[in-house]
Amino acid sequence: MAIRPTPGRSLVTGRALRDVVRTATLGSYGVTGFAGGPIGRLIERLGLATPGVSVSIDDGIDVELDITVALGVPVAEVARQVDSAIRYAVRQAIDREVGRITIHVDGLHVPAGGALPQSPTALPIERVRPRDLADSGTDVA
Repeated sequence: MAIRPTPGRSLVTGRALRDVVRTATLGSYGVTGFAGGPIGRLIERLGLATPGVSVSIDDGIDVELDITVALGVPVAEVARQVDSAIRYAVRQAIDREVGRITIHVDGLHVPAGGALPQSPTALPIERVRPRDLADSGTDVA
């Protein structure tokens, strides 16, 4: 027996939407956490705010993130994964589209040993041209 949908409205709080965005972001490849430092973590424990996640619901849904990324993973790919995960999670949760997502990568998470991995295929920094970054098609702040 099929259940007929009942017309009406639903209300989703900003905090619930921030939780959806936070969960989708932390589940993405390469994301190690949110920026915010010890003060941000204290504010989060008090339940006053979610550091590193800002969601505004004015004319549409706009998301701004401050994340840290694991050392050695491509930052542009992490940003694409986060963007895709957030759009999918919000669409599934509230059946609305996200307008704009701004991702700030505020740092790299270095492994406990502190040794930086050596990449045999990496170009020396003096051989990277500005055009190489422009050709990558990435809009990561």
